[in-house]
Amino acid sequence: MRTLSIFLMLVHALLIGNAHAADAPAVVTTAPQQHQHPAWFKESFLDIREEIAEATKSGRRLMLYFYQDGCPYCTKLLNENFGQKAISEKTRKHFDVIAINIWGDREVKDLNGQTVPEKAFVKSLGVQFTPSLLMLDEKGNTALRLNGYTPPHQFTVALDFVSKRLEKKQKYIDYLQANASEPATGQLHPEPWLMTSPLNLTTKAAGDKKPLLVLFEQKVCAACDEMHRDAFPRPEVADLLKKFQVARVDIASNETLKTPTGSTQTMRDWTRKLNIIYTPSLLYFDANGKEVFRVEGYLRPFHLSSSLDYIASGEYLKQPEFQRYIEARAATRRAKGERVELMK
Repeated sequence: MRTLSIFLMLVHALLIGNAHAADAPAVVTTAPQQHQHPAWFKESFLDIREEIAEATKSGRRLMLYFYQDGCPYCTKLLNENFGQKAISEKTRKHFDVIAINIWGDREVKDLNGQTVPEKAFVKSLGVQFTPSLLMLDEKGNTALRLNGYTPPHQFTVALDFVSKRLEKKQKYIDYLQANASEPATGQLHPEPWLMTSPLNLTTKAAGDKKPLLVLFEQKVCAACDEMHRDAFPRPEVADLLKKFQVARVDIASNETLKTPTGSTQTMRDWTRKLNIIYTPSLLYFDANGKEVFRVEGYLRPFHLSSSLDYIASGEYLKQPEFQRYIEARAATRRAKGERVELMK
């Protein structure tokens, strides 16, 4: 009888404990989803000079793909770009592709013959966005660098540009404009917060100490349309934009402007001098007219607002790695119970 009573007491305690556990909020800790790279990516010992030599011997070029687990833009690249048979076949034909984890610890022998961890190699190259793609020529020089996600119709043009070895013959932006077509509104969108022409971007002309944001756009640009339609009207983005002087440069225009350093150039020439290769690109300048950060790949509103906040808050002076800043920003919001939607 005593044994039965003890047993019933234990069962009761277990049921009570389970009931309390059910009432408590669940704590979910999940690691970022690991990316499965295509099987045709090259397995490598990460000796970059040796990899360039091997690619050259086979008539291809070396492409370094910088990624991180849990990166939604990396997923877009793998699924929407490399998921297309024509793009994957073109890439395999003309490139040896090696994946490099921006937070990884594998040893890399860089172009100087120095052996460093992946994350140190990435930092030395100033990689701030994932995915980033670095396409190297036969001597290890950069033939083309794509910082951030590039949609398929532009990505295939980039592959053609580098595989045809055109980097010393013309500017990539000119080749892209001539060879990439897309459905778009065909207009530059008016915004009440844009500086008016003629643009004078010098600090003296600005009259205040707000940082300067310059949007590089073109009329036929689906991503520009999306940014004005989808991102700029969102309350958080709109509030952050108030902390900037914002100017727009039409990358095809021969209209003159005065740059932050005081020189007078056409919009078209300044675009090419700055090596702008994607629209919309966002270049941030401090109150002294110095470029401090740029965004030159496809972004959804959360990452766009993060870039605005990164500069407006001055956090870029404390945290030089934008990806670290984004992670901390998202984690802070989740800790407050907010739902962070990276791609909505």
